[in-house]
Amino acid sequence: MIHGSNKRTLSRNRSQRTGLLRGLAVSLIRDEQIKTTLAKAKELQPDIEKLVTHAKKDTVSARRLVSSRLGEPMGVTVQKLFSEIAPRFKDRNGGYTRIVKLGHTSPGRDEAIISFVE
Repeated sequence: MIHGSNKRTLSRNRSQRTGLLRGLAVSLIRDEQIKTTLAKAKELQPDIEKLVTHAKKDTVSARRLVSSRLGEPMGVTVQKLFSEIAPRFKDRNGGYTRIVKLGHTSPGRDEAIISFVE
């Protein structure tokens, strides 16, 4: 009996899943809108929301935490998150992203667009 397994595995082991979600998070921060499968978008949403909440604090420890979660040695995406994205949501308490379902597409999967709320 497996208790507390409420995460989607996305048909990957833990290291592959972590790398996939990190890459999706970096792409979402860089492009501010990405098209992916519905399951990946739903799994990515809570992670991005937490990163934006940390970025709203704009402290050194928050920058280090976000950088480690994204696995970004370059810091360009971290800089964009702290300087452009987080200030837009300073008066908003959560709900920074939106998932728009595109439905069942020709590759045979449910696709969605995840983007930041304007």
